[in-house]
Amino acid sequence: MKTTLLLLATLMTTMLTTHAADSLYNIPLKDIDGKDVTLKPYAGKVLLIVNVASHCGYTPQYAGLEALYQKYSALGLVVCGFPCNQFGSQEPGTPAEIKQFCTSKYDVTFPMFDKLEVNGPKRHPLYVTLTGEASPFPGDIKWNFTKFLISRDGKIVGRFDSKVKPDSDEMTKAVEAALAAK
Repeated sequence: MKTTLLLLATLMTTMLTTHAADSLYNIPLKDIDGKDVTLKPYAGKVLLIVNVASHCGYTPQYAGLEALYQKYSALGLVVCGFPCNQFGSQEPGTPAEIKQFCTSKYDVTFPMFDKLEVNGPKRHPLYVTLTGEASPFPGDIKWNFTKFLISRDGKIVGRFDSKVKPDSDEMTKAVEAALAAK
């Protein structure tokens, strides 16, 4: 009986984890150009999902995020930028303005997406998955440039607050570990 219950519990955990990974890749999104997309093209890659803003004290992290992307993209890292205007109205621009700012000021080449909400009643389903009760790192986003590291199999394996710079030892080690895991 104990063995049956243990097997059932393991199966349920696996199913929930698989469902969470599947749902992460299937969440409807819009890219920075307004095109309907999902994260499905990035399945099997390591993702660093970041809520970004153009008028924030942490905005210079765009340079570090781009450097991280350039350094590790050939190994399977994809940085995904999600503009958010919920913190001090620090991302007031249109998608076109955000794209122009990111490319002209920071030479951003990693995928950028449409502006979304990360907290509150209009929290985007992506952030419900990243921060909700089923997440290994639940809780509201505190500020811009909060980062989530997603493993190749779609599991949330890290959460880093705004103060953690993309080129920090902590971030580099976490990214390298996620890339090395098969």
